[in-house]
Amino acid sequence: MTLQISQRRKQYLETAQTLLRAARTMVDSAIAYQLKALADDHLRRAEKASHVDADG
Repeated sequence: MTLQISQRRKQYLETAQTLLRAARTMVDSAIAYQLKALADDHLRRAEKASHVDADG
């Protein structure tokens, strides 16, 4: 069985990974925290998109 990832989910995951990399390199912890929260939100959206796309 092959796992297929929707294009939308892939884009959310790529954005989340980019934000996480940026957060890890930030010196200012407040900015890093905000980027981490945004990355977490994109991860949740990726999961939701996966479920919605699978249903539709």
